[in-house]
Amino acid sequence: MSQIDYFTEECSVEAVNTRMGETINPRLREVMASLITHLHGFVKEVELTQEEWEFAIDFLTRTGQTCDDKRQEFILLSDTLGVSMLVDAIQHRRPEGATENTVFGPFHVDGAPELEMGANISLDGKGEQCLYEGRVLDLDGNPIEGVRIDVWSDNSEGFYDVQQPDEQPVWNNRGVFITGPDGRYWFTGIKPVSYPIPDDGPVGQMLRHLGRHPWRPAHMHFLLDHPDYERIVTHTFVAGDTYLTSDTVFGVKESLILDYAANPDVKTGWQAHFDFVMNPHEQ
Repeated sequence: MSQIDYFTEECSVEAVNTRMGETINPRLREVMASLITHLHGFVKEVELTQEEWEFAIDFLTRTGQTCDDKRQEFILLSDTLGVSMLVDAIQHRRPEGATENTVFGPFHVDGAPELEMGANISLDGKGEQCLYEGRVLDLDGNPIEGVRIDVWSDNSEGFYDVQQPDEQPVWNNRGVFITGPDGRYWFTGIKPVSYPIPDDGPVGQMLRHLGRHPWRPAHMHFLLDHPDYERIVTHTFVAGDTYLTSDTVFGVKESLILDYAANPDVKTGWQAHFDFVMNPHEQ
């Protein structure tokens, strides 16, 4: 394609894409050329006005200004537009039977303490107690030893410990467990509750203008690592939650919805059973 010397409405895509250098990274060329094509196509399709363009620039500016070391507004924007889930789905196409991924979320914290199997991760003692248990298996149903399971959830009021550093104990509702030869895991936490994503910034304003709510259905986070298998980043969701079919970040998958049963050993307690199935790297 020869370079277009002058920019016109009709040849806007070619004018921009032909300016890229000959020696740039091929993947960068592919991604940026497609981005320019679709972006210009969108502007032409809706005939974007100057006022709308300026509003968009201001929106993105405010989104960046809202970010800090504890809040990532651009991740929220990606999540609520379904982009995070789409990227994840494309990157984690797995065979039937393997546990499905979902969004990572902004509230994971590295360095959670490694605990003995069966430990209680609820440090504030609030909420409805819940026993989480199951196995980690390969595609043939064999137990996997040495799987690192990192878990975290909100508290009984719908907040993560990092959102309330002056109110919740450090590492509240967080922990790391390592499976033994039987592949089993079990620990005590609380039955999670649904909660809204932070909606006091630009993303929240966008949702309100779109007639959408900011709520996520109740879920427990799981991050599973093993050197021989693909990492699993997922949630398990509470069956019957009001927001299962309208999760603001589109994270719910039917295979991840669990019936929480009454725990006969604990008064007013619950239990949630889920077997994780890991896919080997070569798959």
